[in-house]
Amino acid sequence: MSAVSEWIVREYFEGVGYLVNQPRKHVTPGRHKEAEEEIDLLVLNPQVQEQLIPSHMVWTSADLAGIGRGIVAVRGWHTERFYTSTFEQSPDILRFVDDDALTFAHTMLGEGPLAKILCLPRLPASGDLKDQAIGLLQEKGIDGVISFETMLVELIARVDVNRNYEKSDLLQMIRILKNYELLKDSQLDFFEKRRKR
Repeated sequence: MSAVSEWIVREYFEGVGYLVNQPRKHVTPGRHKEAEEEIDLLVLNPQVQEQLIPSHMVWTSADLAGIGRGIVAVRGWHTERFYTSTFEQSPDILRFVDDDALTFAHTMLGEGPLAKILCLPRLPASGDLKDQAIGLLQEKGIDGVISFETMLVELIARVDVNRNYEKSDLLQMIRILKNYELLKDSQLDFFEKRRKR
């Protein structure tokens, strides 16, 4: 998994109010990861009093309002969609919800409900294929999926070109791109298009 993908996810969760812990700082070359090593991030929002997991699978930032604690797996293969066949051919993608991983997460975060969150580029676009992928994820115990598009839109909207984000290279890079009008807030683009007509 690319460190950049994990960096995006970490900044996103921090930006929406979570304390983020990266339990594994090393890579495991030459051997398969242990189940607990599949968890990329542990997230905790101290403002959430009661864990309320949404009934739908594809989450937005608003859906995180009821998530107080969770485990996060980041799968940043940005050139492809995640179909049912992808999960079947690479079962390691979902190992972060195995019993050993959950035991480790409870050791780190304490007892109580945990949301199991998968961050990935895209699910299938069409209805049947998307429904099949979501059904498989639910069957395997995943509570929610957050796309990189959702996270990046949130990060871009939050960055102000008049602030210096010297403590975050990612936010500083977004600021620079926005300053040179190479990135724009999606809401501003919508109104600009309407004005031109």
